[in-house]
Amino acid sequence: MRKSNPILSILFWIFISFLTLFPIYWLFVISVKPAVDLFSTPDILLKSIYWQNYIDVMSDRTLRGYMLNSLLISSGNALLCTTLGFLACYALSRFEMSGKESIFFWTITNRMAPPAVFLLPLFLLMTQVYRIGDFTLLDTRIGMILVYCTFNLPFAIWTLRPTVDGIPKELDEAAYVDGASPWQVITQVVFPLCRPGLAVTLILTWVFAWNEYLLAATLTNFNARTLTTGLSEYVTTTGTEWGIMAAISVFTLIPALIVFSLVQKHIVTGLTFGAVKG
Repeated sequence: MRKSNPILSILFWIFISFLTLFPIYWLFVISVKPAVDLFSTPDILLKSIYWQNYIDVMSDRTLRGYMLNSLLISSGNALLCTTLGFLACYALSRFEMSGKESIFFWTITNRMAPPAVFLLPLFLLMTQVYRIGDFTLLDTRIGMILVYCTFNLPFAIWTLRPTVDGIPKELDEAAYVDGASPWQVITQVVFPLCRPGLAVTLILTWVFAWNEYLLAATLTNFNARTLTTGLSEYVTTTGTEWGIMAAISVFTLIPALIVFSLVQKHIVTGLTFGAVKG
């Protein structure tokens, strides 16, 4: 058998890593340049760092509110979708019900549809149907958490079902024999074994909600406006503040990197758990 050259393999992965990381590096370069230098001859290597863009972003009270909204909406949606998705997958996996495969396929079709299709129905639901007096779900954090469930909950069910199916039903039966209640079986037997898959689902749904733009731009005005939609405020008729936008974009990367670093050990395990059955 012909052995591969390790040097060529290392060079290949270095090249792939460079292609992957260079846009992020270039984003940082733009964020630490004054507006005058952005339209000059580009320098790959930084000669000086201009921190005023970051100072302007951190001192902007409105942007801090947008970031808080993004954190609360993304975290709330990820927790809600992961919890409901886990319970739905347990029901689909453990109980015999007619048409459960059709139910599973129907949830996936919601994920397949483009978000723009749901804009008008969601707007009418938030402003007319779910209305209590003068209170509506439009431009509220809880409203956006529920809106993102339209797309993230089907994804959570689709991701978690192989994980729950990969846990032998005999473990449930043994727990029932020992006198455990259904809720104890879910929380003390199945849930601990599903932690890798739950971690993957949590991080992916969190990232999807954190990066979403179209629904947030349409269904929020100020109170629940997210950081991604705040970028559009720097594109005006008098010009585009590229440095500020780049600095905000760098800030949007930081929470995602932190969350990924915390659960990265579970990602591969969660994505492959239940894929092979003996």
